[in-house]
Amino acid sequence: MNDVTIVGTGPAGLTAAIYAARAGFKPVIYAGIQHGGQLTTTTEVENFPGFAEGIQGPKLMAEMTAQAERVGTRIVYDTITKVDFSNPSKLKLWADQELIETKTVIISTGATAKTLGLLGEASLMGRGLSTCATCDGFFYRGKKVMIIGGGDSAMEEASYLANLAQEVILVHRRDTFRAANIMIDRVKNNPKIKIKTPWTIEKTLSDETGLTGVTLINLENSAKEDIKIDGLFYAIGHKPNSDIFLPWVDVDDHGYIKVTDFVKTKTPGVFAAGDIADPTFKQAITAAGMGCQAAITAARYLENLH
Repeated sequence: MNDVTIVGTGPAGLTAAIYAARAGFKPVIYAGIQHGGQLTTTTEVENFPGFAEGIQGPKLMAEMTAQAERVGTRIVYDTITKVDFSNPSKLKLWADQELIETKTVIISTGATAKTLGLLGEASLMGRGLSTCATCDGFFYRGKKVMIIGGGDSAMEEASYLANLAQEVILVHRRDTFRAANIMIDRVKNNPKIKIKTPWTIEKTLSDETGLTGVTLINLENSAKEDIKIDGLFYAIGHKPNSDIFLPWVDVDDHGYIKVTDFVKTKTPGVFAAGDIADPTFKQAITAAGMGCQAAITAARYLENLH
């Protein structure tokens, strides 16, 4: 039986593994389909402490993986497909047909950013297309950017980008917004932000360097417009990867796992860290911090079992 089983990698899962291993336990990570999480889809990471010149997202995850393995973590490149936490003294998980029994579980499966599903999106991620203004807005100082969305996150990120970019175009498919009125007013009163409704993106435009612009289509009259931009940001929400853990954890209306004491779920021995339990910050550094908290909390839980 495992002492600590970590589901999902990324800053939270790998940090949890490092701390659990150094506490004398033998963590096992089930990496899932995207080892390293969302950072593997980014290019330069300049806001993770310790790298004065920045570091490539995949490189950062590779370094964290090597560190976790060096201190004794075993990484299994398989996906957990089913769990049964009805018996807290013997938590069960399945990777396809393989049964895993463990004393504790740290859930760090993250949240997947929603996209429009346009042709060529994947190849443009990190090359003009982003799902995180806080992460990547710095690279578009003095440039022209576009943001898609109509909720609080879109308004917040549009205001954030306006502090950096020369011009921000906020595009939404409806004339009304879901965001709070105070946030809408803040965007409308910002002279650097232009609002276009009811439009959406029909296709992206690109060359060998990456994104160069978009073709917009008006959803009322089908008019089309090509706009040159340097960066495109999606702010249409995230889907937390929490479904398989129900009903053993509580989630909010959006699917984020609810935790108490920073990382505890409602099931003893089951903890959650990173974006899966963080609907607010969604940063690599906060995910790593939660991974540390989860490992220390899991270690204390294991110590109390003896």
